[in-house]
Amino acid sequence: MPRFTRWFVFATVAAATLTNLAISHPDTTTPSADFSADQHVTRKLFVENGRRLLKNCIHSDIGRDLNERATARRLTLLESFHVERRRLDAGTALTSNHESNRTDLTLNATASELFNGESACLLEPEVTEGPYYVAGELIRSDIREDQPGIDLYVDLQFIDVNTCSPVNELYVDFWHANASGVYSGVVARTNGNSDDASNVGTTFHRGLSRTGSDGVVSFTTKFPGLYAGRTTHIHIMTHANGNVLANGT
Repeated sequence: MPRFTRWFVFATVAAATLTNLAISHPDTTTPSADFSADQHVTRKLFVENGRRLLKNCIHSDIGRDLNERATARRLTLLESFHVERRRLDAGTALTSNHESNRTDLTLNATASELFNGESACLLEPEVTEGPYYVAGELIRSDIREDQPGIDLYVDLQFIDVNTCSPVNELYVDFWHANASGVYSGVVARTNGNSDDASNVGTTFHRGLSRTGSDGVVSFTTKFPGLYAGRTTHIHIMTHANGNVLANGT
């Protein structure tokens, strides 16, 4: 039976400064009407200005240099997957689905053609981090543990849209549900089997990692499932000036 074996996500996250704003994963019991008109207007301006600044950064000298290095980095990653892939037996390779939505690509496609058109979003200050956040998770980039599902490789780059410079030494908290729509580390009526008290001690699909010199951080995980009231999604939250503890959290 054909199946997907691996997904890739490449994204640029624009960091800007704003206070008293934004819930990206709101409590479903809180209607948006509870937020003031000023907050809605401020958020609209923030998003519009952020997009404009990010577009300017992409076309700047710094942005072009960052994009060239990102293309080289991602090509190296892809080549490492090809090496791993060649170790598979013919039967596994032939029964795997290699479909891509990039119908414009050919066997002669260049690296820049493969890795252009990446997603971009704005990192907003949060009033709430959303449900199922667990503080003090392990510092690691591979957060799959023994969870089943489709491998997902996520490459995130954080850019200060005010200067177009990468944001370095930023700890990125990364978490999401497993393929069944259940979060680790939490026992709740809305999170899988609420009678399973052992889930509070689990850590799958949670981790932190620090951005490097190009403002880049990457995670290896499994493609997340969905749960009632939410489409498939991943949470990220950043921490400046974090302290690493002796236990690796």
